[in-house]
Amino acid sequence: MADPLSLLRQYNVNKKEIIERDNQIIFGEFSWPKNVKTNYLMWGPGKEGGNKEYYTLECLLFILKNIHLTHPVYVRQAAAHNKPAVRRPDRKELLAYLNGETVACASIDKSAPLEIPTQVKRTHDNEAGESAAKKPRIEETHVQKVREQLAARLDAPKEASVTVDNIKSLSEAMSVEKIAAIKAKRLAKKRTTIKSNDYSDTLGVVGSDLRAILDYDVNHIISRERQWRTRTTVLQSNGKQFLKSITALLQGIKAREEGRPGAPRPQLVVIPPPTALPAQQAQYNRYDQERFRPKEETEGFKIDTMGTYHGMTLKSVTEGPSAPLATRTPMHPSLQRQMQLKSQLGTPGRRELLPASAARPPPGGKRPSRTPIIIIPAAATSLITMYNVKDMLQDHKFVPVEQKKTEGAVRENEVLLQRRKGPWLPGDHVPTNALTITVPYRVVDNPSRLSAAEWDRVVAVFVQGPAWQFKGWPWDGNPVQIFANICAFHLKFDEMKLDANVSRWAVTVLNLSRTKRHLDRAVLLGFWETLDKHMMKNKPHLRF
Repeated sequence: MADPLSLLRQYNVNKKEIIERDNQIIFGEFSWPKNVKTNYLMWGPGKEGGNKEYYTLECLLFILKNIHLTHPVYVRQAAAHNKPAVRRPDRKELLAYLNGETVACASIDKSAPLEIPTQVKRTHDNEAGESAAKKPRIEETHVQKVREQLAARLDAPKEASVTVDNIKSLSEAMSVEKIAAIKAKRLAKKRTTIKSNDYSDTLGVVGSDLRAILDYDVNHIISRERQWRTRTTVLQSNGKQFLKSITALLQGIKAREEGRPGAPRPQLVVIPPPTALPAQQAQYNRYDQERFRPKEETEGFKIDTMGTYHGMTLKSVTEGPSAPLATRTPMHPSLQRQMQLKSQLGTPGRRELLPASAARPPPGGKRPSRTPIIIIPAAATSLITMYNVKDMLQDHKFVPVEQKKTEGAVRENEVLLQRRKGPWLPGDHVPTNALTITVPYRVVDNPSRLSAAEWDRVVAVFVQGPAWQFKGWPWDGNPVQIFANICAFHLKFDEMKLDANVSRWAVTVLNLSRTKRHLDRAVLLGFWETLDKHMMKNKPHLRF
């Protein structure tokens, strides 16, 4: 693409004319405004940093016109004409480049955004000195009328030839003195005029009409022309950046290829044939590791070496699974799900001791989600909302909601936190050890949309205070029953008075300082510590 700096150098080296008209600088068929920025960097402290400044096209053209002046005189002339001046450290290197002495220059920023030039339309030669506003408007009906008059003149019969009988003597018509006066007048006019062409007398008044027709045809053709574009200029845009638009597209394609969340791809389940494969063809499979273990001998006894009695009562162990339902001790829902899974697999062992292949769902089934869910209040007066929940629970820093709105944050329906777990080094804000892992947590503020399976994954709730917050919840909306199954927290500033309802409920209170932000991290890490203990005891089947 043609840029103003390169064209200015080309026209200056080849001594071509550069036109300045109507606050535009024209290079042939391209034109830019006078104050357009080139990609030549100004000397200064911002040259290596982020605040870069560039010379304008008007500034570079002015120094080429005053190249013979010394720098102090040139600076005064630029100030007098109200034009920006080239700085002294840039003068020598800039003039060497514009005069063709050097091919490249270190101050040229090739990554700077360039403005698209305006295409200059071609004009007719006869209109070079005329303004478009002064040209008379010629209607199409007038042109057609003139054409019909010309055709009528060509088709008209010629005048009758002059015969000898029609000729009269000049002396009979006028006196000798009048004839002599006419001759003298004709000779005087002949000496001061140039002989005209024969066809000009023939056309007469219609000559001006012919020119009008030609002007109309030329203007009609030029008005229907399209501006010329190259395959480079059509890709340029002032409103969009190519890198910013294409990066998001490439990241989406990459995520879809890698099978990350948000871009699921179908998984094919390969069922091995009944015949055993040769030993050299067996391949490692993380879901079928039992094939590679040696067979554990139990001397003929039906002993399940993978079994355990964890979570079972003494009566269920002694009486066996055939005991009546009335004599069985009620189990926690999580233990019931584990026992159902064990009975389906024929293995009464713990979840950690189950073979990895058993964790896979049957072909065509959907793997249940193990992502914990945290519920926060939807009230605008809450200290934690969808605006700042990621800053608080993921980055361990309190940011006021008003500040997030001022920064242009957008409220989302739900947020997916990425909690970092691992050893911290002294002075670090985030784990840097290779053992660091990331665990996802889903945060919502509208619990009415949760399904029954999702309610089983709710592990924490931030309590606002009023009891109507739990209207429509399971357990009949009773806060006492809710807090017996879900870990509850209340967030407030340390100088604020504790709500009366919160003081009666089983709620963990988190006190934040209104001004001391360096204390936020310790308070919010206490939240995660309390939540981990609750999940280890009540939700061991979830990921945490």
